[in-house]
Amino acid sequence: MQEWSRRDALALIAGATVASHGNTAFAAPLAQSLGAIAAKNGITFGAAAGPVIEKDLAYRELYQTQVRIVTTDVAMKMGTIAPQPGPKRFESADRLLQFCAAHSIPMRGHCLIWNEWVPQWIKSMSSAERERFFDSYIEEVAARYAGKLHSWDVVNEPFWPGHKAPGGYRLGPWYDTFGTGYVRRAFQRVAMVDRKTRLVLNEAQSERDDDVGLTVRRGLLQLVDELKQAGVPLHAVGLQSHLQPRYPHDPGRFAEFLHALAERGVEIYLTEFDVRDDTFPDDVAARDAMIAETAEKYLNNALRVPAVKVVIAWELADNYSFYTDAAKKKDPLAQRLPRPLPFDSSMQKKPLWFAMARAFENTRKS
Repeated sequence: MQEWSRRDALALIAGATVASHGNTAFAAPLAQSLGAIAAKNGITFGAAAGPVIEKDLAYRELYQTQVRIVTTDVAMKMGTIAPQPGPKRFESADRLLQFCAAHSIPMRGHCLIWNEWVPQWIKSMSSAERERFFDSYIEEVAARYAGKLHSWDVVNEPFWPGHKAPGGYRLGPWYDTFGTGYVRRAFQRVAMVDRKTRLVLNEAQSERDDDVGLTVRRGLLQLVDELKQAGVPLHAVGLQSHLQPRYPHDPGRFAEFLHALAERGVEIYLTEFDVRDDTFPDDVAARDAMIAETAEKYLNNALRVPAVKVVIAWELADNYSFYTDAAKKKDPLAQRLPRPLPFDSSMQKKPLWFAMARAFENTRKS
């Protein structure tokens, strides 16, 4: 999000080292959790959880101690629930829901409808078949979890300007079948069978202050207006917040966008928070310091807006980040691996943890 010099990096390393040892005005007790710190300041903090928490006991313990809400990573995506014709596969989602219930952690469903990761057998349907499947799928899945979830990402990433569609919409099977009306139809279908769960429109790239990000912002504001005017139940807008420092970011203009959303009567969730670090130095200490600084500035700015209620990291530890998966697939012998999350691969707190804790403590403060 900005250019960094070696002097900047060294200064950040020094600051992060002091902060991590608790010798500043902010000193988090060793056992304190991000969830507790955020809750004390009116924010719900959580993380996405993949099936690995069933196998990695240390990682599972992080969720038990650190988070106050869990988002399904892949368990409730269509590619998991309906990978082929026949009965739906709810086992992974059910197990995660049982884990959350056992530890009194609310769970978010992610995501019902997305124009990506749609199984090929569904893409191969005729338009009429896809229309019937769309309705029946939403009704069956939403009914199964009615009243059991904190919120649903009903539609994920409706916009992608790179597809060159009118209004910046993302192309795909649902757009092909219904046009832009698929978004409204999805929300209306969920509301028919579940009147308790909060319904969310989730989107990426809005942090970018370039043509892509600005197009997404305009599209989101217009879509929220259209849904509200149509009487569609929409409780929150999710802004993924995969921070990408390679792209420009203007805090003032982003805050204006957050306020514009809030004025439309929706809450704002930061739903997939992490920091992409591929443009930062190889040196781990320098990189960690820059990641922490990037995150803290973003959160300090966003959390001044009262409508921002929830912050959710996309996983908790670096080794389980989707960025790490991608890096290992590209080069199984890679020495440099991404470090985008608050815990390292040994489940130890990093400078990012302390930066997030400070931002939560500073919530709503100018």
